[in-house]
Amino acid sequence: MAGRPVCSYKRDEQMKDYTSFRIGGPVRVMFFPKCSAELTELCGLLRGYDITPFMLGKGTNLLALDKQLEMVVINTLGLNNIESSGDSGILAGAGASLKAVALFAYERGLAGLEFAFGIPGTIGGAVFMNAGAYESQMKDVVELTYAMNAETGVYVAEGAEQGFGYRRSRFMDTGDVVTAATLMLEKGDKDSIKAKMDDFAIRRRFSQPLDMPSAGSVFKRPKEGYAGAFIEQAGLKGFAIGGAQVSEKHAGFIINRGDATFSDVMSLIDHVRNEVFKQFSVELELEIKIVS
Repeated sequence: MAGRPVCSYKRDEQMKDYTSFRIGGPVRVMFFPKCSAELTELCGLLRGYDITPFMLGKGTNLLALDKQLEMVVINTLGLNNIESSGDSGILAGAGASLKAVALFAYERGLAGLEFAFGIPGTIGGAVFMNAGAYESQMKDVVELTYAMNAETGVYVAEGAEQGFGYRRSRFMDTGDVVTAATLMLEKGDKDSIKAKMDDFAIRRRFSQPLDMPSAGSVFKRPKEGYAGAFIEQAGLKGFAIGGAQVSEKHAGFIINRGDATFSDVMSLIDHVRNEVFKQFSVELELEIKIVS
């Protein structure tokens, strides 16, 4: 691309360095915008070359091919602004970590985001997939989403316009870029907020393999029951293919034991899905995103 770069960039960056699975090969180029203006300008430039970029936050829900990826990536972690919006709202950029936003809410005595404290992603990714935990989800707290459409430009979606459903939003269908979100919370007692955050953190440490590379829950929750429970009942807890293993701590997680390849993980995913369907007639649907 000719002309002045609109923001910093690097060529041949390895996706394994930007994903929690620690798997993934080099990409053509990775851009690092530091504000929404840079992001808007960059997307406009790429659109002129008919290039659809891949938006990357903390990479906590991704499994990337470990070979050359012919793609242009925009790393959104520079869009990490967090500020108050009115008495009980928070405006956060797409690259702001959920943990940082949850702590920001706690410091101001705002309740409702405690569930997100331990989710290791960003606001952009969380809104995009309507992330959730402990019977709460982003749709419960997101008032406005600021997004950008390749054809029509920047817009604001609110309420039903955001199309939230179980682990999905309208932005997954349109491919629009989430740039920021306004969260509407409630005034609360700081001690109670802190206690709830601590409780969720303890429960996560006790039940999830947080000390090993993974992409979190691999499968969505089925209509009945839990994916992890079906996988465990199928006798697959601890089952491994190559460097990929069904976690012995939580069967809903697949971990990288240190040398797992993309092929190892995909083979293990296929085996788990086949076994669960064979034994329980339950089709497990992927929650993680495959980048290949």
